[in-house]
Amino acid sequence: MSARLSDSLLERLIDDAAVFPPGSAPLPDAVAAHLARTAYRHFVGPLLVAATAADRVLDLAGEAPIEVGLIARPGMPIEPVREGVIACIGTPVLVSGVEVGARSAWRTLDDLGVTITVEIPREGFDESLDEVAAAAHDYALAGGPDIQAKFRTGATDVWAWPDEAELARFIHGCVARRLPFKLTGGLHHVIRADRVDGPQHGLLNVLTAVDAAAAGAMPDQIAACLAERSTTPLADVLLGMTGEEVAEVRAVFRAYGCCTVTDPIGELVELGLLKEEH
Repeated sequence: MSARLSDSLLERLIDDAAVFPPGSAPLPDAVAAHLARTAYRHFVGPLLVAATAADRVLDLAGEAPIEVGLIARPGMPIEPVREGVIACIGTPVLVSGVEVGARSAWRTLDDLGVTITVEIPREGFDESLDEVAAAAHDYALAGGPDIQAKFRTGATDVWAWPDEAELARFIHGCVARRLPFKLTGGLHHVIRADRVDGPQHGLLNVLTAVDAAAAGAMPDQIAACLAERSTTPLADVLLGMTGEEVAEVRAVFRAYGCCTVTDPIGELVELGLLKEEH
């Protein structure tokens, strides 16, 4: 392939989740690597860390500016989220967003002035999406914080891998509600495949699926995009997108967390879909 993807399609798409499984990098290593990264920097978003680690990031970063997202996994208390954001005010550590569970008191964080990402559970799926979407629209009208949904695309010890139909339902649900979202877990590769550690969705599949959803596709059509295992048809769609179509996709699909951000980028370079940077 000789044509390349639009930089706008990938701009700040991949959040740096190095400290989370399966990478599980020590926090000092993750901070140092994030600060040192120059190649493909424009494709990488904030460093994601546990909210309880905010003080350590402050110490590790020193005077170096660094952008972070503070995470409290579903079921964890959200008080450290507030404490972490407040601790970073006036420091070189910029907290651009927080991520919490749908069953937490996440609305109480609306005075922090940062994007609030709410992880959607499998039980009560539609109700949670409805609640988050309603809040997003209300806050947008009132000049409040940006609100977005999050869905876990990779398996964990307590979360089975969501298949194409389930992920398609989430994407369709967000697009239908005009609710922006991010994804987390499992999107280490660019193509859907069954790998040694289990099935994984592909980044090119997801981008194509969101494009289809934005154009009015139904869940079964979106699922077909997610199930495609050949690079060419997916790349053809993405390479043919107009600037307006790219903007529509990224208005909905804001970002995703990846513990090794260079993995999907490196595969895109190998495919000729990105220019190599040093």
